[in-house]
Amino acid sequence: MARNPDLQMILTDALSKAGSASSDFDLNAGIQLPKGRVLKPAAVLIGVTENADVILTKRSARLKHHPGQVAFPGGKQDPTDATLTDAALREANEEIGLPVENVKPLGALPPHETVTSYKITPIVALIQGDFREIAEAGEVAEIFRAPLFHITNPANFRVEGRRWQGDIRHYYTVPYGPYYIWGATARILRGLAECMNK
Repeated sequence: MARNPDLQMILTDALSKAGSASSDFDLNAGIQLPKGRVLKPAAVLIGVTENADVILTKRSARLKHHPGQVAFPGGKQDPTDATLTDAALREANEEIGLPVENVKPLGALPPHETVTSYKITPIVALIQGDFREIAEAGEVAEIFRAPLFHITNPANFRVEGRRWQGDIRHYYTVPYGPYYIWGATARILRGLAECMNK
């Protein structure tokens, strides 16, 4: 049983109000997505600790895709993953050393499509008890925690833009201290924020 039943109730209630799927292009109405595109299934873990912190990572600067960006633990679904929840749990174990037995999955948010053609399903879960954080060498530069109620407060989100493929692409950001949370991670958090504040 979760040490903070109110936290479990808040998250479960939010999941029951989940909206529609999102994408990296939500704020850019003029972008035409290719028809017939094939999206690769993936999952991320929105792991919420008993102190109401969300575990996040800063990706290695050496990675080919999204170097140095803030991300949830997660990745593509492997053939050995029976479900997307299994994929999120496996990736969280590999990336941050989170034992599966410390995780209580509560449900999933609608999927999010990325510019790199992934269909990411965010799995919301409670992290029960302490564990030794181990950053996966070569992929994770840093593991940190951000307060759930800060990064799901609609007032803390901003819309910013940068040039992408010749046009200005707009996206959500939700800064926390020295961490610039943007792109898919911020858009997924924005979706959770909308559910938690309905």
